[in-house]
Amino acid sequence: MIAFTHVGGKRKAGLFGALLAAAALLAGCERPPVDTVQRGHRGTAMVEVYNPRTLAAMAPNNAVPDDSPPAPSDGPKSSTAFQNVQVLGELSVAEFTRTMVSMTAWVSPQQGCTYCHNPANFAEDKLYTKVVARRMLQMTKHINTDWKTHVAETGVTCYTCHRGQPVPANVWFSGKADNVAAAAGNKAGQNAPATTVGLASLPNDPFTPFLQGASDIRVIGTSALPDGNRASTKQTEWTYGLMVHMSESLGVNCTYCHNTRSFSEWSASTPQRTTAWYGIRLARDVNTNYLDSLAGVFPANRLGPNGDVPKLNCATCHQGAFKPLYGASMAQNHPELLKVSLTASSKSAGAAVPAAATLFFAVGSPALADDAAKSLEPVIAALKTDPAAKVTISGYHSAAGDLAQNQELAKQRAFAVRDALKAAGATDEQVVLEKPQTAEANLSGEDPKARRVELAIAK
Repeated sequence: MIAFTHVGGKRKAGLFGALLAAAALLAGCERPPVDTVQRGHRGTAMVEVYNPRTLAAMAPNNAVPDDSPPAPSDGPKSSTAFQNVQVLGELSVAEFTRTMVSMTAWVSPQQGCTYCHNPANFAEDKLYTKVVARRMLQMTKHINTDWKTHVAETGVTCYTCHRGQPVPANVWFSGKADNVAAAAGNKAGQNAPATTVGLASLPNDPFTPFLQGASDIRVIGTSALPDGNRASTKQTEWTYGLMVHMSESLGVNCTYCHNTRSFSEWSASTPQRTTAWYGIRLARDVNTNYLDSLAGVFPANRLGPNGDVPKLNCATCHQGAFKPLYGASMAQNHPELLKVSLTASSKSAGAAVPAAATLFFAVGSPALADDAAKSLEPVIAALKTDPAAKVTISGYHSAAGDLAQNQELAKQRAFAVRDALKAAGATDEQVVLEKPQTAEANLSGEDPKARRVELAIAK
C-alpha cells in the first residue's frame, strides 16, 4: 500500500507537470473563437485569420474624431491677412483658421497652439515644431496628390499618424552598427529580437535598406548558385524582416498579399500586393525627400542614436489595422489637403502641358550648365508675377543602362533645378517635383534628350 501510494504520487506529479507544459504551449496560441475569411480560390491556402477581440480592442484607436464643418471660402486670403504663411496661403482666413484648429486637435490637443507657435508672435519660426509642421503639411498634400496608387481617394491627414499625440507612436531611426570584431563578421542585427520584426531573430532594422534605401526586396534568385545569384540566405532574412513588419503593422498574415503556392508570382497575388508595392515606395519617397530634409531642424533630443531624424514605416499610419482608421476618410472633409497637382490634373484631363523651359545636362552630371540661369528667367518671372502659379519639374533619364542609377541621376538633376528656382525666390508651394521619367524611344545615354529636365507652368 505504501509503495502504491508512492507511485501514484509520482503519476500525479507527472500528470500535473504535463498539464503545466500543455498550458504553457497553449499560452502562445489564441483562444477561440477566431474568424477566417477565404481570400483566394480553394486549395490555395489564402485565408485570413482574425481575432474579434483584438479588433474590438483596436477600435477606439481607429475611431474617426469629430471635426468641424467646412468654412466659407470667401473673404481675404490667409497669405494677405497673416504674416509668414508659406503653406495654404490660397485659403480664406476662415478656411485657414479651421485647418489650424483641426491640426491642433489631431496633433497637440493637450499642448494647444503653443506647441508650434509663440503666443506673442504667431508669425515667428523660432519653435522647431512649427517648421516641422509646415513641412508635414507639404508632405501630406504630396501623398494625397501623387501617391493615389497607395492611398487612393481615402487620403491621409495629420491624424492618420499622430492620433492626438505630438509624436506618432510608430517612428524609427537607423540602427546602431554591430560592434563586433572583423573576424566575427557583421551580425546585421540578427539574434537581437526586436518588436520591429515580431521578436524574431531576423535583422531588426529592415527599414534602412528598404524604406530609406532602395535595396532589392527579393527572396527567389533568378539564376543558380554560385554565379549571378545575390539572393542569398542573408538577404532573404532581411526581406523576411520587412515582411514580418508589414504583417504586424497591418494585422494580417502573408496571404493578405501572397498566394502560398508561389509567394513570388504576381499573377497569383491579390491586388493588395500591388498596393503594398507602392506603399514601400511612398515610405521611401517621404523618408528621403521630406523627413531627412529636417535633419538640421530637430533638436538633439529628438534624433536617433546615429543622429538621424525620426522616419515613418507601415506601422506609422496603419497601427495594426489593414487600412488606417479602417478605411474611413478624414481627408475628404479637408480639400485643402487633397489639392490636385498640376501634373495630375493635366493628365486626367488628357491635356498636355507645354514645357516652359528645358535644361540639358552633361553625361553623368547633375550640375546645371552655365546657361541654365538664362533658361530659367522666364519661369522665375512667371512665378514672381503670379504667386498662385506652380512649376512642375520633370527629370528624364535614359532607358538604357542601370535603372536605379539613371533614376537617381534624374532625381538629382531635378533637385538642382528646384534649388536654383528657390534661390531665385520661388516658394515650396510653387514647386512640384515629378518622379523620374524614362526618355522616349529607348534613347541612348549619349543623346542629350535623355539627359534633360523639363519645367511646365500652370495655376
